Amino acid sequence: MARLDRVAQLRIALAQINCTVGDLDGNADLIAAYARRAADDGAHLVAFPEMALTGYPVEDLALRRSFVEASIGAVRRLAARLADEGLGELPAVVGFLDRREGAAQRYGQPTGMPQNALALLYRGEVRVVSAKHHLPNYGVFDEFRYFVPGDTLPVVRVHGVDVAFAICEDLWQDGGPVAAVRDAGAGLLVVLNSSPYERDKDDERLALCRRRAREAGAALAYVNMVGGQDELVFDGDSLVVDAEGALLARAAQFEEALLVTDLELPAPSEPRPDDTLATTDIEIRRHTLSERPVDPYDPRPSTIADRLDDLAEVYAAIVTGTRDYVRKNRFGSVILGLSGGIDSALTATIATDALGPEMVNVVLMPSRYSSEHSVTDAEELVKRQGITARTVAVGPMIDAFEAAVDIDGLAAENLQSRVRGQLLMTLSNQYGHLVLTTGNKSELATGYSTLYGDSAGGFGPIKDAWKTLVWELASWRNAEAARRGEVPPIPENSITKPPSAELRPGQLDTDSLPDYPVLDALLDDYIGTDLGRAELIAAGHDPALVDRVIRLVDRAEYKRRQYPPGPKISKRNFGRDRRLPITSRWS
Repeated sequence: MARLDRVAQLRIALAQINCTVGDLDGNADLIAAYARRAADDGAHLVAFPEMALTGYPVEDLALRRSFVEASIGAVRRLAARLADEGLGELPAVVGFLDRREGAAQRYGQPTGMPQNALALLYRGEVRVVSAKHHLPNYGVFDEFRYFVPGDTLPVVRVHGVDVAFAICEDLWQDGGPVAAVRDAGAGLLVVLNSSPYERDKDDERLALCRRRAREAGAALAYVNMVGGQDELVFDGDSLVVDAEGALLARAAQFEEALLVTDLELPAPSEPRPDDTLATTDIEIRRHTLSERPVDPYDPRPSTIADRLDDLAEVYAAIVTGTRDYVRKNRFGSVILGLSGGIDSALTATIATDALGPEMVNVVLMPSRYSSEHSVTDAEELVKRQGITARTVAVGPMIDAFEAAVDIDGLAAENLQSRVRGQLLMTLSNQYGHLVLTTGNKSELATGYSTLYGDSAGGFGPIKDAWKTLVWELASWRNAEAARRGEVPPIPENSITKPPSAELRPGQLDTDSLPDYPVLDALLDDYIGTDLGRAELIAAGHDPALVDRVIRLVDRAEYKRRQYPPGPKISKRNFGRDRRLPITSRWS
């Protein structure tokens, strides 16, 4: 390791951008635009998120040779484009989909040997390529299915500073590239990430970056993607810490941003040729772009964006996921059933905040059991939010079904829900609206929903929110409106009245389910942390209720499989996080 006896300045730009899976040209345009901004800000290095060029996660697209070839071609064209646009002297680090060359295909490895990789673009060329070492295979991640691991740590001398690069999970796991950074003598570690949002993850993320910086003995720059991709939401929250772990700069959450930070970093005292160094299972590969440090300059003040509070953060995640699902899938509008209850009220509010009232359509569908206040609460919400509404009485349609088929009990209750679902889907077909479902996580967990009724639709904004959280978010949103001097978007009666599906006279949710605070606490332990029956009882839950809820949850798996996607906000959502057999006799 070279002796360090001087300090060099470096201005790094972290481009927190919203990429779209498969849109290679659109993502390249976005990268070029942010590279231009970084250059205009005087940056000496700009870094983009993990797989920014392809979007993330690409899932089985990684197994298509044509897509891998397209990614490799796109990164080469991007390097040439940046040079043609006068940006060739600005080193740009971009995540993309690569493949391992020269290695024989081995049984059990993904076809074509694809790799989750980064490329350093400089003077019109791809100067450095390195692949992710640790491949996550838990929760929402299936990277063993899609990629083969890398085994190198690139260390690039930029203006006299040795800068190491790693990708996402390489930061989260002990050992690997981060452990080799200290051996390499790097002054800065840049980590490219596409790290999905989970509640409270930002605190965990900062603590991790602080710890890894101290372990590596280097400043650490963490750039993360922002935006929604199917169920996943990326929250940005890019940040920079110094070698002692002190926070220097931080970007806003859920917003595209260019975080520019001036750093003073250790500089080796003598030039050294490019070489390699093996350490543990990592090969350190050194590259030189520029030996000469930049001339001294006055650093600019760093930016540390304010953090959102807990409910604001959750709400922003749901709004972001809904907005990007609608826009990236090119829907021009959305539609949902508005009952006057809390779930549809919050869903409509999320849609309005995400898309604007001009894109939101609601249908009031009163039946013989709809209470007067439900209709008036729904009408009041429409008035407050300025969305487009129509009223269609479903009674005659239900009467026609009942005249044709003799039904009663649960079948008659579900018929009302299915008629409403059919009506929404018909209007969707007619006008091209995306149907938003209004079910919450508590209902999905217990099967308290009707297949092809209230579960019919294309996206479920509150799918991952417990019923108790639905109330909290609605109250928070109204309080936020009041704080801004605006009219609260949700009528207070929708929040305070006892919840009811209104499918029979005087019906309340508590006729079929325990009180939601009790139910949600049990569900969170059973679903969120996989506690078994004995452990649930030991945690203080009522044994009879434990048995009942386990039966409800396990029997409803087939329903959840047919529910549309929705934004993931918890550590364990229904979808990519939790995969259980439908046919199972284990309880």
